[in-house]
Amino acid sequence: MKILFITHSFNSLAQRLYLELTARGHEVSIEFDISDAVTLEAVALYRPDLVIAPFLKRAIPEAIWRERVCLIVHPGIKGDRGPSALDWAILNGEAEWGVTVLQAAAEMDAGDIWAEARFPMRQASKSSLYRNEVTEAAVAAVLESVAKFGQGGFVPEPLDYGRPDVRGQWRPAMRQEDRAIDWQHDDTATVMRKIRCADGFPGVLDEVLGLACYLYDAHPADGLTGAPGEVIAHDGGAICRATVDGAVWIGHLKEKREGEPAFKLPAAMVLGERLVGVAALSPALSRKRERGHLPSPVYGRGAGGEGERCRDIRYEEHNAVGFLHFDFYNGAMSTQQCERLLQAYLAATRRDTRVIVLAGGADFWSNGLHLNLIEAADSAADASWENINAMNDLARAVIETDSHVTLAALNGNAGAGGVFLALTADRVAARAGVVFNPHYKAMGNLYGSEYWTYLLPRRVGAERATEITDNRLPVGARQAQALGLIDACFEGDADAFRCEVEKLAETLAADAPALLAEKRERRRRDEAEKPLAAYRAEELANMKRNFYGFDPSYHVARYNFVYKVPHSRTPRHLALHRRVGK
Repeated sequence: MKILFITHSFNSLAQRLYLELTARGHEVSIEFDISDAVTLEAVALYRPDLVIAPFLKRAIPEAIWRERVCLIVHPGIKGDRGPSALDWAILNGEAEWGVTVLQAAAEMDAGDIWAEARFPMRQASKSSLYRNEVTEAAVAAVLESVAKFGQGGFVPEPLDYGRPDVRGQWRPAMRQEDRAIDWQHDDTATVMRKIRCADGFPGVLDEVLGLACYLYDAHPADGLTGAPGEVIAHDGGAICRATVDGAVWIGHLKEKREGEPAFKLPAAMVLGERLVGVAALSPALSRKRERGHLPSPVYGRGAGGEGERCRDIRYEEHNAVGFLHFDFYNGAMSTQQCERLLQAYLAATRRDTRVIVLAGGADFWSNGLHLNLIEAADSAADASWENINAMNDLARAVIETDSHVTLAALNGNAGAGGVFLALTADRVAARAGVVFNPHYKAMGNLYGSEYWTYLLPRRVGAERATEITDNRLPVGARQAQALGLIDACFEGDADAFRCEVEKLAETLAADAPALLAEKRERRRRDEAEKPLAAYRAEELANMKRNFYGFDPSYHVARYNFVYKVPHSRTPRHLALHRRVGK
């Protein structure tokens, strides 16, 4: 079928649905919801069989849904209505939640129901739930709905609050006063729910050390206490604030500025000199693992051992395998984070193991450069240059490792330089639900580095490498394996993925001597043909023009990304219906 996505942005959910539908032979075109006139034009140009709205912030024009079936993906159970569905579910401590696909109608979220998929709620942030449980449920419900539509004759279920399976209700948009923290009375669990239900948008408005700001990125702080509301420590950019029965780490803040925009930054950076006199903790980079299997999912820093510190990097071992976890907020890797990760990696190479698993984080493996910190720097060009060189130093260390077999294990999505950082490993495995964005051009025609001109062609060939980077489209894990971009794709959830990764790592450990001999010979040949230093120099020459040249496209694109400037048009590579001759 011809399917038109009307969406606020091409976010992670929209990308995943795009991949699932195109993999099943459907043609999907995308139009950003900029105005009614633009949306009406898109429908007229494309004449879709079906319209799907994966992520909307306003209603579809009546002139469209009156004429054709429009399916809305709503992150709530049957009967749930309103724009803050997931926010309320987290705040109210719902044990189960879901996604409903319903038909657009005059009343918001009150249309006939095509499908519903439910999931147990996990104690996690809104953004983490959205990228994981909500996305998986949405895929199931949308595929079911599309199949019903394609078969014809299906009559959707009218919304009926008298039915026993309709447990939802209308809830208004959540206000700041609904999630305001009362530090003198709220326990840690309550504080966590309030911050998590606002992460990553809009944050919880609060006052920290006299500064009005929005709170994000919260994790429990085991073993730390203090006067309720007091900032009692900081570590690695995060601050620790006491509750009535414990404390929480708050990783990021956004200053509230009247009349001017702001963006999220590490909490300690936002507070600056206000933290003078607050205790600083030393980061813990490693701990020895005792158990014989990978630990439970780590959804955020501070989970599992030494919880008094806010750790974004940790290392553990099982037999001959070392697991290096790096859980950076939104997958962004700053210069300092790259440097710390490099030191942790080099330490891992000195361990008496045979395999190093680069495990990334639960929600993201890596998204490359830390654009927010670059935007906040005195010189964005200089900060960009330092950041890409730090990424390159890390990438080169992994490429040149001949003491261990390396395995990149992607449980979460990867984008831009993060994809090519994963390709530095000897083997790359991903969970089936992972989405790759192996290109840089969407960020103002950025050229990119991380040795991609060496790594990508050797995996997929020169011609296909050009296609992948020029297309600027997401690539699903199954597709990535078929292309040769990665070596293995494992079905199932995060727990199943960890088990498969552990088995693969043990197999690689058993074969390590032969694999390492082969790797040394391959690197010797590659280096003789063209040194890594030459690839780096060529890539950085292009990057230097991006950062310091006359064309400001990268700086404009970065600004728009960081400040969340609304789209003014849909990129042509997404809007099939706007291509000449289509």
